[in-house]
Amino acid sequence: MATKVKNMTTGNPGKLILFFALPLMAGNVCQQLYTVVDTAVVGKGLGVDALAAVGAADWFHWMILGSIQGFAQGFCILMAQKFGAGDIAGLRKVIANAVWLALACAVVITTAGELAARPVLTLLSTPERIMDMSLLYLRILLGGMPIVMAYNLLASILRAMGDGKTPLYAMVLASCINIVLDLLFVLVFRWGIAGAAIATLLAQAFSSVYCLWFILHIPTLGLSAGDFFDRESGKWFSRDWKLRWQLFRLGFPMALQNIIIAVGGMIVQSVVNGFGLTFIAGYTATNKLYGLLEIAAVSYGYAVSTYVGQNAGAAEIRRIHRGVRAALLLAVATSVVIGACMLLFGKMVLSIFLSGSEEEVAAAMGTAYRYLSIMSCMLPVLYTLHVIRSALQGMGDTVMPMASGFAEFLMRTGTALTLPARIGGDGVFVAEILAWVGADVILIGSYLVRMHRLDREYPQIVHN
Repeated sequence: MATKVKNMTTGNPGKLILFFALPLMAGNVCQQLYTVVDTAVVGKGLGVDALAAVGAADWFHWMILGSIQGFAQGFCILMAQKFGAGDIAGLRKVIANAVWLALACAVVITTAGELAARPVLTLLSTPERIMDMSLLYLRILLGGMPIVMAYNLLASILRAMGDGKTPLYAMVLASCINIVLDLLFVLVFRWGIAGAAIATLLAQAFSSVYCLWFILHIPTLGLSAGDFFDRESGKWFSRDWKLRWQLFRLGFPMALQNIIIAVGGMIVQSVVNGFGLTFIAGYTATNKLYGLLEIAAVSYGYAVSTYVGQNAGAAEIRRIHRGVRAALLLAVATSVVIGACMLLFGKMVLSIFLSGSEEEVAAAMGTAYRYLSIMSCMLPVLYTLHVIRSALQGMGDTVMPMASGFAEFLMRTGTALTLPARIGGDGVFVAEILAWVGADVILIGSYLVRMHRLDREYPQIVHN
């Protein structure tokens, strides 16, 4: 059973990006079901305190997860460029080195996360009432980070070669497993908040194994033990430290970018924690929908990164121009539709996360829907961010996207630390929007400068 790869250096750019992104969107919907199901089961089955405990752990967990995803996405850039250039031998070498580097990164990140968990939750002013639950939830998820790294790396290998469907199928099956295990562990076995975390990790382990099976059966790739084991020396892979350093230089800025964004989010969370448990619960409920709001944005981002990476490897500069323009139109149109749906049906969706007394639910719902409404109206700003950032990353520029992370951090934290004193909880919500705007300013300017340089470097190319 062979997986299908896709060369994106020929064909209609808009169509290629759309049809590459569609299965990614479906896959990301399934991935978000992990979050939505966990939150719904915890909120409905265990109450507002448990939901607040999950929310208090969110940003620190996202920081660890984001660093792992950043490294995997950075490694993917070089893979896509090798595939676009038709260098399959070079691609195999990149994959082999990326595997060992990813393993080392996962061990370091997991260890650091476990050591920092309690101090960070304390620093964030997590209420004592929910501290133990938050810490337990975090420790279980952090212990499974090598599994998360495995899935992200394997999915990145497939996407670099234009295969967005296999990660989709992996997520569909994993989501079904997660739902069943969530209900079993939390509602039947009564394992509480720990059951939700364990269910998530077991489902992710399945998706990793599924992706690995298909990677090993890609005929054009032809990976074998010989790519990892040097028979002459008897050692595991003849190390290419220069290549590993190149991979690290691509992955580290992306990981750091996500860490910076998450640190800003944790500072905001410390502000949110000062508004009380019902505000935390409402804020958490909307944050769990955040993933749904940006599903299409993330998917377009992956598609653009692969598309630009392959075309950069093939020196097809004109196609980069055309593809990014098409992706922006698709992304903005999609964001308008999603925002309208959330404004119309947001309260109905949010209600699945909230339980408790009538007063508690009403207060949490007021916070949640206000936040959701503000984000829904400004989604085109977020979608533009994802497309332009991914285009720069696809061209091998991970430094300016990292700089945009600093801009997000400054805007988010500066606003959250000052505006709530003047306008209350709405200041926290506005901080998120201004973070997107700050990142867009950096990214759009960087993209225009970079493309101008490429146009001068390839003056014979006249784009449509």
